[in-house]
Amino acid sequence: MIGGDLVWLFDLDDTLHDAHRSAMPQLRLAMGRYIECELGLDAAESDALRRRYWLRYGATLLGLVRHHGVKPAHFLHQTHQLPGLEARLRGHPHDIAALAALPGRRYVLTNAPRAYALRVLRTLGLLPLFDGVFTIEDMRMFGQLRPKPDARMLRHIAARLGVPPARCVLVEDTLAHQKAARRIGMKTVWFRRWVRVRSPQDPRSMRLPAYVDCKVHSLRGLHLRLPLVNGA
Repeated sequence: MIGGDLVWLFDLDDTLHDAHRSAMPQLRLAMGRYIECELGLDAAESDALRRRYWLRYGATLLGLVRHHGVKPAHFLHQTHQLPGLEARLRGHPHDIAALAALPGRRYVLTNAPRAYALRVLRTLGLLPLFDGVFTIEDMRMFGQLRPKPDARMLRHIAARLGVPPARCVLVEDTLAHQKAARRIGMKTVWFRRWVRVRSPQDPRSMRLPAYVDCKVHSLRGLHLRLPLVNGA
């Protein structure tokens, strides 16, 4: 690997596709049913636990593993079956063109399981555009899951790719993940294409955190921001 390469790390859900429309409603229901069944909770208790673990750990699964002994592979398989997903996915030709024209190497970096990620990427015709796909199954360190926003895992990914973190650009909709990436020196792009805001005048929709290099609303917008993320 060439150390000077620019490496793009793309999140999947709500970055490369509109997961809030295509996957998240079913996924939340599936996680809720799983927690109800495995832990013997009612629907309200299950939903509260799911939210609490997501806020605390950045992934519901981590809380279930740490506090309830849930097997990751079983949880991921049961909750990500999502029947009819392909029919709800929507791709755009300009996304394919924009990704193909980006300089450097491109990878997907997602906390989703591999089977789901590949299913989405193949359906949208995006898989051939990437040099590799890192999923939650690849995010193990010292025998434990370390998904985003774990900074140690992000540093490990950069090392696996043969580049310093400063030559990596994380394109994400989730600010907590970008904050961790910046902590180890990665460049960060806040992707806001499918964001839901109360109004255009809401100051929270305009604020750019100090750990974010730039904000874009489309994959085509990345080309306009190349000088910012490429150190030019």
